[in-house]
Amino acid sequence: MTPGTSDARTSRPTLAVVGATGAVGTVLLRILSQRADIWGEIRLVASPRSAGRKLAVRGTETEVLALSEDVFDGVDIALFDVPDEIAAQWAPVAAARGAVVVDNSGAFRMDPDVPLVVPEVNPHAVHARPRGIVANPNCTTLSMIVALGALHASYGLRELVVSSYQAVSGAGRSGVETLRQQMALVAGTELGTHPGDVRRAVGDNTGPFPEPVALNVVPWAGTACEGGWSSEEMKVRDESRKILGLPKLPVAVTCVRVPVVTTHSMTVHARFQDEVTVHGAREVLATAPGVVLFDNPEAGEFPTPADVVGTDPTWVGRVRRALDDPTALELFVCGDNLRKGAALNAAQIAELVAAERS
Repeated sequence: MTPGTSDARTSRPTLAVVGATGAVGTVLLRILSQRADIWGEIRLVASPRSAGRKLAVRGTETEVLALSEDVFDGVDIALFDVPDEIAAQWAPVAAARGAVVVDNSGAFRMDPDVPLVVPEVNPHAVHARPRGIVANPNCTTLSMIVALGALHASYGLRELVVSSYQAVSGAGRSGVETLRQQMALVAGTELGTHPGDVRRAVGDNTGPFPEPVALNVVPWAGTACEGGWSSEEMKVRDESRKILGLPKLPVAVTCVRVPVVTTHSMTVHARFQDEVTVHGAREVLATAPGVVLFDNPEAGEFPTPADVVGTDPTWVGRVRRALDDPTALELFVCGDNLRKGAALNAAQIAELVAAERS
């Protein structure tokens, strides 16, 4: 061992990953193994039923610990990927024990004392955290906000209309299992040609979705809110406003679930303060951190989930100026909802917090 190596590692921040055995937690461990090694101890935490399992992180088999108050002793930063109610209970406990919490649930996103951070857009916000908690945005918001943040910085966003095409993994492992089960039922058949034939074949096997998702699209994601809106649609509206610092930004969203395993896609109609050009927008997007411009429709080049899955950036294509409004742009964006849409952004936030120690 090189002299001083042990001391250097022990001086690095200790990281806890709470919800390490979940879908996003699994991706997070992979991301931690791919990014710069800035951490000392990485402590894996999950529910008592998962305690004792061993998971690999940065090439080391690490035993999963049961969630408890004591597990946060000595932890500098705690990454939470657990349901809202668990985060609401345990994130304040971790913060009280001295950890800075980066929470991927919806429990704190709209709390005025909790910053909602996307490092490419509002990294400064991470430093003002009176509750010791930093919130990670929803995966749908994160699929587009890096690209929108870059365009807003150049042109000043004043209105946003979005339709999402959301992968089933956004509903967790049960969403993926449901799609695969339904695909097995419909594969090799003539289903999808008569009213109700897919529903009859699937039966009650709709999992977390209100309708069959195989051979179908479902114009609903989340829970019911006032006025016929869904919780997923309200998240995109409210979170975009908070991240961009535009509390009165007009936003209209329709969320649709599609038979894709991983990677959300969105069509975006964005109006700006002044006239925009396609050339100028492409220049902004081509140089924006965390964005890949892939836009040559004549050659069949535009982002699709099949190509974007497993990658980190927001991919943007179909960049057009609105036909009837010289201040508006039309875009198609794709982003892996488990990587940048969840685990990667949380890891980036944790790295910003860790940098404060140096």
